[in-house]
Amino acid sequence: MAKRIDKKLAILNVLKEQTGPASSTEIVQMLADSGFEFSERTVRFYLAQLDSEGLTRPCGRKGRVITEAGLMELQTGQIMYRPGYLSARIDQMVYRMTFDLATRSGTVVVNASIVDPHQLASCLEKVCNVFEKGYGMGRLMALLGPGESVGQIRIPPERIGFCTVCSITINGVLLKHGIPMSCRFGGLLMLKDGRPFRFTDVIHYDGTTIDPLEVFIRSGMTDYHGAIRDGNGLIGASFREIPADSRQRLIHISQRLNEVGLGAIMEVGLPNQPLLEIPVPPGRAGVIVVGGLNPIAILEELQHRMTSRALAGLLEFDRLFDYREAAARLQAYL
Repeated sequence: MAKRIDKKLAILNVLKEQTGPASSTEIVQMLADSGFEFSERTVRFYLAQLDSEGLTRPCGRKGRVITEAGLMELQTGQIMYRPGYLSARIDQMVYRMTFDLATRSGTVVVNASIVDPHQLASCLEKVCNVFEKGYGMGRLMALLGPGESVGQIRIPPERIGFCTVCSITINGVLLKHGIPMSCRFGGLLMLKDGRPFRFTDVIHYDGTTIDPLEVFIRSGMTDYHGAIRDGNGLIGASFREIPADSRQRLIHISQRLNEVGLGAIMEVGLPNQPLLEIPVPPGRAGVIVVGGLNPIAILEELQHRMTSRALAGLLEFDRLFDYREAAARLQAYL
C-alpha cells in the first residue's frame, strides 16, 4: 500500500511541474529523469486510478493535468510520509484543540473529505444511517463550501467539504480532565449483531505515517453496508489505553460527551483485563473508539472516489450541526 501511494505521489509531482497536459510516454521519461523506473503500462495503470479519484484530468490525446484535488493530495501526502509524522500530528492536535466540555465551545479536531455535492446527495441516506447506528464519531458534522478551508485543505470549485469530528478529539477532552489516553492501533472492527466482535486487520500508530483508517478505506476493505443493514460488517475503529484508576471517570465523561453529540466510545475494558482478546499492560484498561471517517467512507463502497484526510485541522464547535440537518443544509450547494 505504501509503495502504491508513493508511485501515485511521484506521478502527481511530475504533473505539478508541467504547464500543460503530459502524455504517459512523457511522464515515464520525466520519472526516469528523476530516478524512478516505471514502465508505461504501470504509469497508465496509476493514471487511471488517479483519474477515478479526481486527482488528474484527461485532456484527450494530449495527456493528463493535475487537478486542485491532486495538488492538495500531493501536498498532504508528502507531509504525511515524513517519518513519525502521524504520532507527532496527533500530539499537536490534542494540545492545540481548545474545546471545553462544560461550555460546549472552542475548537475540535476534524476530518475532511472533498466530495461532489450531487454524489453526496445520492448517498446521504446511507451516510446518515452510519451516524444513526452509532458507527460514527457522535452525531455532528459540518459542510464547507468552495473556497473555504480547514487546516491546509482548501475546497475547490464545484466541490464541498464534508467534515466529521476526528476521534482524537476524545484524547484532547480527556487530557483536559487529567486522563492521558494513548493510541495503540487503528483497524477494521468486525461487528456481530451491532456489537464489537474482534479486530480483523490493524495498523499500529507507532509504525505508520498515514492514518490507518485512510488506508483501509482506500483499499476497499470496509463493509459499512453490512453494518447499517443488519449490524454485521467491518467499520473503522481504534484501540486505546487509559490508566486503570481513571476507568470510572472515563465512563462519566463519555456520558457527558454523548449528551453534546461527541460520543465515540464503544467499549471500555476492565482494569488489567484483555478487551476483545487484546491484552493490556498492568495498570491499564483498554478502550475501543469508533472511527471519525466512518460516515463518509461509505461513498467509497459505492465507487464514488474522493479525497479524505483524518486530522485535517481544527474547526469551531459552533460550526457543527446534527447529521439530521444534513439534507436541508446540502441543498445550498446543489
